[in-house]
Amino acid sequence: MITIGDLASLARVSVRMLRHYDAIGLLTPAHVDPHTSYRYYDLDQLRRLNRIVALKDLGFTLEAVGRIVDDELTGDDLRTLLRTRQAEIAASIAAEEHRLARVAARIRIIESENAMTTAHITTTTVTPVRHVGLTAVAESATSEAVGPVIQPMYPQIIGALTQAGVTPTGPSVAYYRPEPTAGEEAVRVHATFPVGDADIAGLATIDLPGGEYASIIHTGSMDTVDSAYQQLNRWVTDQGLHLTGEGREIYLEMSDDPADWVTEVQVAFTR
Repeated sequence: MITIGDLASLARVSVRMLRHYDAIGLLTPAHVDPHTSYRYYDLDQLRRLNRIVALKDLGFTLEAVGRIVDDELTGDDLRTLLRTRQAEIAASIAAEEHRLARVAARIRIIESENAMTTAHITTTTVTPVRHVGLTAVAESATSEAVGPVIQPMYPQIIGALTQAGVTPTGPSVAYYRPEPTAGEEAVRVHATFPVGDADIAGLATIDLPGGEYASIIHTGSMDTVDSAYQQLNRWVTDQGLHLTGEGREIYLEMSDDPADWVTEVQVAFTR
């Protein structure tokens, strides 16, 4: 047997924590000296303690931890549980990082409200073109709503193109149009690639419409693209033109670091 101090040293936890675990019945000593009240533990109790600490660090309450370890999960079952929780935490961190990026972008918009320049906005006439891809509905056109909808589409699209042995003939285009039947602010999101006349199993044929668009080049993560849309919408309105609610993003350059992405952002208008 080993002392409570020895167990704390082995597990890299505090004696105070072990005393608390004893008090709530989560990890009771194998023996308590009736005269000195010193706690002693079997070395194999380190196995249970390691599981308790891992589960607690992953955000489980001590009550839940007790239920899990008392069920005597196998090592494989516990690893699966921990990996699932680990993935949930990683997703939560990623979501918060995206939120921070959006807040930072909004702060930059506010700071530059009186200094916005429209010199780099151009107009272009877009001809109809046929692409392939996937489509779904987002509850609004904000990057916060669109991101979780469009991001999972691209691995599916690229997988289908790879399976078919087809290489896109140009950059990917994300196209958005109002979808009033799904909600007042809802948009239909299209993630597409140009592939000529090829038909790709698992992908829809998507006809991107033509029309007049105001255009601007956006550099950086799509978390900060709202600034580009705001500049375009403001310019169109200032020119006495009418926004249709349709927009598109042409991903000109994409690297491992989203901060280096180059995207042409377009919004449709009528005269």
